[in-house]
Amino acid sequence: MDPVVVPAPDPVEARRARIATGVRLAKRLGYGLLAIAMIAFLVAVATDFPAGLLTVTVVALVGACLVLPVPIVLGYGVRAAEREEREERARRAGEEPPSAQQ
Repeated sequence: MDPVVVPAPDPVEARRARIATGVRLAKRLGYGLLAIAMIAFLVAVATDFPAGLLTVTVVALVGACLVLPVPIVLGYGVRAAEREEREERARRAGEEPPSAQQ
C-alpha cells in the first residue's frame, strides 16, 4: 500500500483565505450597521423623530460608511486573484481558460 502524500499548504492560499474571512466578517458588520440605520430611521419616522433614534441612525450610517469600503475592495481583489489562479492552472493544463470561452 502506497503512503498518501499530502501537499504542503500554500502560504498564498492560506493568506487569501484569512483575508476572505476578514472580508466576510467586515461586510457583515458594515451591512448590519446599514440595516440598523435604516430600521432606526423608519422607526424614527413613525414616532415623530425622537433624538435617540436619530443619533442611532447617524452613528450606524457613519459606521457603515467607514467599515464597508475596505472589505468591498478587498473582496473584489480576492475574487480576481482566485479567478486568475484558476485561469493559470487551466493554461498549464492546456485547456482554454474559462474567461476566454464565449
